[in-house]
Amino acid sequence: MKTPELIFNKVNRFLELFLITIFTLLVLDVLFQVFSRYILGGSFSWTEEFARFALIWMTIVGAAYLNAKKEHLSMDFLYQKFSEPNKRKASILVEVFIFLFALMVMVIGGINLVYTTLHLEQLSGTLRIPLGYIYAILPFSGLLIMCYSIYHISSVFSKKIHS
Repeated sequence: MKTPELIFNKVNRFLELFLITIFTLLVLDVLFQVFSRYILGGSFSWTEEFARFALIWMTIVGAAYLNAKKEHLSMDFLYQKFSEPNKRKASILVEVFIFLFALMVMVIGGINLVYTTLHLEQLSGTLRIPLGYIYAILPFSGLLIMCYSIYHISSVFSKKIHS
């Protein structure tokens, strides 16, 4: 196995474990909220906020993971009609657009958001966590998506992936 594929597989395995951990914590948090509300007769205010942050992280990291696996929802009716050379060109074009979106919106916009919220010292309402730490997942996932796009483009050029 070549080094890029080894790194690709290791990062994907780490993301799988990370997503499983976040989802497990999210389920436990919601179950605890239900238990405390209906059995103990009162609820803890931090469980709702934790669930919200866990869902945000799971969604954003999950988007990067799905990008790696090329499992995002796509409409490929027209794409399937292309010849093989045009499929390759379309695949590269799509990956370039994904790369540019991740760069401009997720990385640059995300870094700006993290910097602003940390500079303004904004804290979450209940857990009192600096919101910049919560939002840091955006540029991190954007960088992952950019790396995956480069990997997918290189795969198209090396003729490993035709579609």
